[in-house]
Amino acid sequence: MRLLLLLMALAFAHANAQTYPARAVKLVVPFPAGSATDQIARVIGQQLQESLGQPFVVENKPGAQGAIAATEVARAAPDGYTLLVATNTPLAANPSLFKKLNYDPVKDFAPIARLGTISFMIMVRPDFPAKNFKEFLAHAKANPGKLSAGYGSAGSQVSQAMLRSMGRIDFIDVPYKGLPQAITDVLGGSVSFTFADLANALAQIKGGKLRGIAVTSQKRSSLAPDVPAIAEELPGYELIAWFALVAPAGTPAPVVSRLHDTTVKSLAKPEVKARFDALGTDVAPMNPGELAGFIRSEIAKWAKMARAAGIQPE
Repeated sequence: MRLLLLLMALAFAHANAQTYPARAVKLVVPFPAGSATDQIARVIGQQLQESLGQPFVVENKPGAQGAIAATEVARAAPDGYTLLVATNTPLAANPSLFKKLNYDPVKDFAPIARLGTISFMIMVRPDFPAKNFKEFLAHAKANPGKLSAGYGSAGSQVSQAMLRSMGRIDFIDVPYKGLPQAITDVLGGSVSFTFADLANALAQIKGGKLRGIAVTSQKRSSLAPDVPAIAEELPGYELIAWFALVAPAGTPAPVVSRLHDTTVKSLAKPEVKARFDALGTDVAPMNPGELAGFIRSEIAKWAKMARAAGIQPE
């Protein structure tokens, strides 16, 4: 009898997957409109919509370093109609940034696909006294506690903490719900600098509004070859962030498989790669099994980085 019920359940799930999606799907983004995650979500959402024939609607739910959005999706019905376009922040770093989370990054989600990777760049106003990273370090050391840095994600927060620790400099941390607001305050002069993801950083450089000082990748980015890597002055410094698509745990495997296959086919398109390039993001797909293992390893990695940077859970 149990075997019969299991076979019936599998047949039902398979039948549902064949008709999935039958209505609009919600893509929850844990950061504000205009953030790199938001822009990546809109590229992927458009591709899924065109391929699967139903609307994929982006809904921004910023706050608590992505924990608000992650909690909502973790508690959503596991039917494939509420998905999370996540990053390393809610899926890997938050266990080290908060004493208590209302979700479990491993147990509460069904991985679908990793989408891409991205690095950060120190951004300052054009009139900032230092013209390069070496001068930036010297200026910060000469003015301890006088500079301020805005962060709006785990990537930017840990980047700042690593800079403080490895560069032996002192500055004030200013938290935001997302990087766009931090960038706005750097533009306005109320914050000295920020670590912006390349998606936002390249746009600011192109517009001549902000200036890039250094990138967090181990080597210079091909998208901004004139901007040095922090590691050139601080050997061993490296921070790479990533994007992934996940569903609530318990989402039927055929639905996860269909979403994964469609997403990966989209990522292979030249026009999608071009869109990712414009956002400073490298296409870097993983299948559900690979992503599950990657998330576990990243939780340990971010915990190590947070400890090394002296970050205390809030």
